[in-house]
Amino acid sequence: MSRITQFFRNVRSEMSKVSWPKRKELTTYTITVVTTVIFLALFFSVVDLGISTLLRWVLAL
Repeated sequence: MSRITQFFRNVRSEMSKVSWPKRKELTTYTITVVTTVIFLALFFSVVDLGISTLLRWVLAL
């Protein structure tokens, strides 16, 4: 038996052991991730805007 065949048999065996999330869990995780990404994007946009404004003000002096 070749190594590649044994590899895919092992992969199949391990995949059958995986505990996949239920639909409700998956929905909750997805909403959490999307909310976090949106919050961080807005946060860093505001920080970037603040730093840019501060630098423009300092350099204008």
